[in-house]
Amino acid sequence: MSEQINIEIVYGFMDRQTLLRQKVKDGTTVTQAIEQSGILSKHPEIDLAKNKLGIFGKLTKGDVALRDRDRIEIYRPLIADPKEVRRQRAEEGKVMKKGGGAAE
Repeated sequence: MSEQINIEIVYGFMDRQTLLRQKVKDGTTVTQAIEQSGILSKHPEIDLAKNKLGIFGKLTKGDVALRDRDRIEIYRPLIADPKEVRRQRAEEGKVMKKGGGAAE
């Protein structure tokens, strides 16, 4: 009989998250665990070919074997490019003359 390990799978939004705890066979891969969990039917927008995956905040691939107490994270695509957002903020700062103090 194969040994069972405990894992978590999490998929988050700005205002909530789905967190599933489950037991899987030792040697189960990240992708297999996600498929077995049922999260794909709960969140059909998840596309394992597009969404990035991580274990405790470190990017990983779907074929990596899990260890006991691993936490699989399914990342959503970015809505905006962080570099573009910073550039826009910098432009706004130049227009507003950051500092806001009144000259006397």
